[in-house]
Amino acid sequence: MLLHLSISQFTLVDQLELEFGPGTSTLTGETGAGKSITLDALGLALGGRGSAELVRTGANRADISATFDISEHPAAGPWLKSQELDAGQEVILRRTIGADGRSRAYINGQPVTLLQLRALGEQLIDIHSQHEHQSLLKKDTHRRLLDEFAQAQELAAETRSRYKTWQDQYRRYRTLANSVEEAEARRHLLQYQLKELEQLDLSEGEVEALESEQRQLANAGEILSGSYQLAALLSGGEGDIAEQIHRALQLLSAMPEQAPALVEVAQMLDSARIQVDEAAGTLSRHIDRFEMDPERLSEVEERLSAIYQAARKHRVQPKELPSLQQQLQEELDDIGSADALERLAAECEQLEQQFRKTAGKLSKLRAKAATALAHAVNQQLGDLAMPHAKVELALQTLDKPCSHGLEEVEILISTNPGQPPRALGKIASGGELSRVSLAIQVVTAQTSRTPTLVFDEVDVGIGGATGDVVGRLLRQLGETRNGRTGQVICVTHLAQVAARAHRQYLVEKHSDGERAFVALRELLNGERREEIARMLGGAPSTQSLAHAEEMLSRTH
Repeated sequence: MLLHLSISQFTLVDQLELEFGPGTSTLTGETGAGKSITLDALGLALGGRGSAELVRTGANRADISATFDISEHPAAGPWLKSQELDAGQEVILRRTIGADGRSRAYINGQPVTLLQLRALGEQLIDIHSQHEHQSLLKKDTHRRLLDEFAQAQELAAETRSRYKTWQDQYRRYRTLANSVEEAEARRHLLQYQLKELEQLDLSEGEVEALESEQRQLANAGEILSGSYQLAALLSGGEGDIAEQIHRALQLLSAMPEQAPALVEVAQMLDSARIQVDEAAGTLSRHIDRFEMDPERLSEVEERLSAIYQAARKHRVQPKELPSLQQQLQEELDDIGSADALERLAAECEQLEQQFRKTAGKLSKLRAKAATALAHAVNQQLGDLAMPHAKVELALQTLDKPCSHGLEEVEILISTNPGQPPRALGKIASGGELSRVSLAIQVVTAQTSRTPTLVFDEVDVGIGGATGDVVGRLLRQLGETRNGRTGQVICVTHLAQVAARAHRQYLVEKHSDGERAFVALRELLNGERREEIARMLGGAPSTQSLAHAEEMLSRTH
């Protein structure tokens, strides 16, 4: 859940600090006031595309940070630990963009890549833009929505992985079967690479041993100096540890009465004396055998350099070179063996069977979820003033399987009774498409594992009683979902939506005569009523204020 958003020197924002809580929050204001700037900044903190134009004029850099509570998020904590970025129950995502266009990303204060920032951000927030309904014209979007609703993302990912493995092996088979010349060239390359690796003659564990020896030889002076100092402390003369223990034992033996505790002390000191003597002996032998060998250091570093160079050439870790050598040898053996093609063909067949088994499970899951998703969306469309519209998800079996599975997914719609369902882009108008998009978003969000949902004017083209329904739906999404605290942030121009929210923020644009800047503040009590009245009909009047009061009262 998003707790805090800090925006500094971003487009028209000088400095902005926002606190968010659970439930539904709306951002309202005059047209052109900059309501979407806050969401643009949030998107940047989540790894969105940035440029120098986003930095406020005259500033050195834009700085955005977002703080999230991940105590109820099942996946964020393990992901952070896997990236060695764990910091407890809260996580801070930060993004800076310099006036020169250079961008930096941080998670919990540690520098990260944009890919890492985006990977975590996608788990924490799901942003639905006002133009998202346009993506409904793409079949890829239909498949993604269905898989998310079916909770089949992991199975879909496994299907893609198995397809890739199958196709990679099949391409290898075709290469070997159809191109003898290419196979022969590959044979020569493998022979050359193997000869280099055989000459290198790297053994298992050699890299670690050489690196350890190199560190010891490179720090020989410090190690020897420290060893001498340690030897002096143990038994190097007057006041050393051995002498101190000896004096303690003499003092104990001189006592006229040996109490049980003193006997125990004497035994422990005598054991310590033996340990110190053994440590001193071991250290002495270490010093006697210790050699500062610059020539050996040069040999070790030359050997390591050759190993590192070979690893870079083959794009593997140094310790992986022996394994690579074995793999290359196996591939060379395959090329040279008479039954290589037959073995590859059998492997391809096995991989295809594994893919089809996984894809078949995905198909069954999709078929079951398609009916449930269509039913849920159609219920929402009835509430959104499209009672005669019927959506269905068509699953068309493909002639050839692909990485996405065995079927193509497409959302079809019939907007009038008796009309056969057809593609969305051929039947639905812009306003209808927007409402279909909203219905799907509302349905899929209810099963989403993402704790925070952001809607950027998804209610465009909607008004009246339908707007009140949209507000009610968004408020429901902001309440507890899947046993976890819900949170919705929505930019809206509809009074009906704003009135249904748990809290409301006002976005205002000001000017000092030279520059414009955007400010945002939470509305409380009478302020909120006045803003709702303005949204209803311009300047607040007695009638619009009363209407606003009535709308707000219906949410409690």
